[in-house]
Formats: sequence, C-alpha cells, structure tokens
Amino acid sequence: QLHLVESGGDLVQPGGSLRLSCTAAGFTLNNYAIGWFRQAPGKEREGVSCISSRGGSTNYADSVKGRFTISRDNAKNAVYLQMNSLKPEDTAVYYCAARHTSFPSRNLYEYASWGQGTPVTVSS
Repeated sequence: QLHLVESGGDLVQPGGSLRLSCTAAGFTLNNYAIGWFRQAPGKEREGVSCISSRGGSTNYADSVKGRFTISRDNAKNAVYLQMNSLKPEDTAVYYCAARHTSFPSRNLYEYASWGQGTPVTVSS
C-alpha cells in the first residue's frame, strides 16, 4: 500500500478558499490517477474530484463544479484541490487516494491506497 499525505485543511469562513495538497512518500505519483474524497460526520465517504495520471482528464461532483479545481504537478509529486466559495456543507475530512492506472474515477472502491485525511471546517 502506498503512503499518501494530505495537508491544507483548516477552519475557514463561508465564501473562503483553501488549497489542499496530496503528496506521496517513497513513490512517484505520475503513474497514478488521483481522487479526492470527503466524509462528513455521519455520512458516507463521497468522491469530490479526480484527475488522470498526466492531468489531462478531470471529473467533479455536481456539488463542487465551478468551485473546486483539481490539478497536479508531477514534477513536485503532488496533487492539489483548490476550493473556492466554500460552504458549510463542504465541511468534512478530505482524503486523497491513488489508483495505478491513468484513468480517473470518483468511485472510492476503485482506489487501494489512501491518505489519513485532512479536516476542513467551513463555519462563521
């Protein structure tokens, strides 16, 4: 299992922005499609966004389209989730996950390697 590390979660006011980062320890991400997922208290984990291994294909949940942007910098071995216009309903623990294919997916069951998560709280 690969070791992924998320960072960037914080407490932010509604309408604010955050950028989450996902980095890898001991392996390179450029052969992996990456997904961002979130899990709010009492709810199931859901797919937020995903990106292909080379970054040419992305996908977003309807709830975040137009507000979140996923990107990757394979030279820095990192994947990012830029979150703008944050809403209280975006409050959750955010996880990144890797699958050893070029094709992205928001289906969490298609991912074998996960990070520990970073908490995002949107509240005034």
